[in-house]
Amino acid sequence: MTMHDTSDDSVDQIIDRAVRASEQWKRAGIDERSRALVAVADALDQHADELIPIAQRETHLAEPRLRGELRRTSFQLRMFAEMLPEGLWLDARIDHADAEWPMGAPRPDLRRQLEPIGATLVFAASNFPFAFSVAGGDTASALAAGNAVVLKAHHGHPELSDATAAVVIDALASAGAPKASSRRSTAPRRECARCEHPASRPRRSPDRCEADAPCSTSRRAAPSRFPSTESSAARTPRS
Repeated sequence: MTMHDTSDDSVDQIIDRAVRASEQWKRAGIDERSRALVAVADALDQHADELIPIAQRETHLAEPRLRGELRRTSFQLRMFAEMLPEGLWLDARIDHADAEWPMGAPRPDLRRQLEPIGATLVFAASNFPFAFSVAGGDTASALAAGNAVVLKAHHGHPELSDATAAVVIDALASAGAPKASSRRSTAPRRECARCEHPASRPRRSPDRCEADAPCSTSRRAAPSRFPSTESSAARTPRS
């Protein structure tokens, strides 16, 4: 299978749709997100006999290794689904108003928790066609945190990427996730899949791309068990 680069305009459209989907997905209930992640995990397990032969053909990795990696991938999705109701990943903090606060002024009521960052760009790996690819831990954590995902597929396994993406997108749709919660892009890496798009935010430390240009993605993880979140503080009146 030949992989064709996605045009800049097409990638921009994909990201725009993902941004809109993120606005809906971040408002979804915890139960809804959990169901969606479990639905993806179940679908991957159900389609294992279809996906494994494609992965073998494209990557030349052994079947036992690939089956183990696919099980790991579905486990990751279920793990995040189980963590969601705990709420610990929100790092929620409440500082009640204190009129006697000894800092020169009364302390207002302060509330803070981690919030989704929005559409998240995931770069697939060559040597982990399941666990660090279309439906791997990066995608699982982003979806769990309330973000839509745009995936830059790896050229080493394009057919598997398409097949896995189809399984994931169908599963998300069946679980009621907003359209475009998962989108695949085959943009050339030298352009970092349009990291310069106005909606993009740096999440990886500077790297070098194939064209020897600085990469604007960053691996600066937010202080959360779900990396695709950022801190948001809100000041509310004392109830």
